[in-house]
Amino acid sequence: MVDFTVAIPTYNGAQRLPLVLERLRSQTETDLVSWEVIVIDNNSKDNTSAVVQKYQQDWPDVFPLKYYFESQQGLVFARQRAIKEAKGSLVGFLDDDNLPAEDWVAAAAAFGSKYPKAGAYGGQIHGDFEINPPKNFQRIKSFLSIRELGSEPKLYRPEVLNLPPGAALVVRREAWLKSVPNTPALIGRINGSMLSGEDYESLLYLHKAGWKIWYNPAMHTYHQIPKSRLERDYLISLAKGVGLCIAPLRIVNAKNWQKPMILSRIILGNLRRATLHWIKHREQLETDTIAACEMEFFLSSLVSPFYLLRGVIAGSRD
Repeated sequence: MVDFTVAIPTYNGAQRLPLVLERLRSQTETDLVSWEVIVIDNNSKDNTSAVVQKYQQDWPDVFPLKYYFESQQGLVFARQRAIKEAKGSLVGFLDDDNLPAEDWVAAAAAFGSKYPKAGAYGGQIHGDFEINPPKNFQRIKSFLSIRELGSEPKLYRPEVLNLPPGAALVVRREAWLKSVPNTPALIGRINGSMLSGEDYESLLYLHKAGWKIWYNPAMHTYHQIPKSRLERDYLISLAKGVGLCIAPLRIVNAKNWQKPMILSRIILGNLRRATLHWIKHREQLETDTIAACEMEFFLSSLVSPFYLLRGVIAGSRD
């Protein structure tokens, strides 16, 4: 029986995968853990498959390295394929730009054993920047999946969208199979779209089914953030994608009669936030990247109910 599966969804990750695989090959304190590594190639056009095959040639037998090709584009489909193929009762998703600490597997497996009602849990994700981030970057670091919430385990609060990102997320396979639908409302950033939220959607279904969502501070990973992801245009586009998914996420677990009230609160609440933000930062919006990102998030959150109602997102599931 396999205790733990490390699943790496990747798209054109030939240049990034070696760093992740090297970190996994040198994991420590795993003598008592039965585990495996699977790479889900999400329709890559580069030589991702050849990179994995090269590593398989001298990979340790004690924790096998497997490769699967998923032709349906989108991170959510790659993760669904990973859940299908995984042999472990716990599945830890690692993005191909998220490098685990040497004890990440051991820390993840131990937490799952200690907290059997945890349907999912994330750890500390630190930014590893190619260049220094913009001034006041701390205010928007969560947009880039950075999480540093202290040294004590704690429960997330899904009811207010307080949740861990999908990067370096561990899920209980049984909980996922029973709770998360095969056809999601949000499918991730494909075809040039920056619309996000697919990670949170899955977690909200787990929460609805009664599973707990935890923060495990013993799990450390390092998000590789190149210069291009700190440029103003990219960050504003990212903020827009995060904002537009607010309405679809808010209604995932809502009753039909609750939805109009929820959407109204989103509009009014973000109208207020955007107005106050403009009053405070109106003279800096053209020059201050972080203030501009925050404004874009508020405005995109404000229009997310209209985006939803237009049918752009199929997010009105009962």
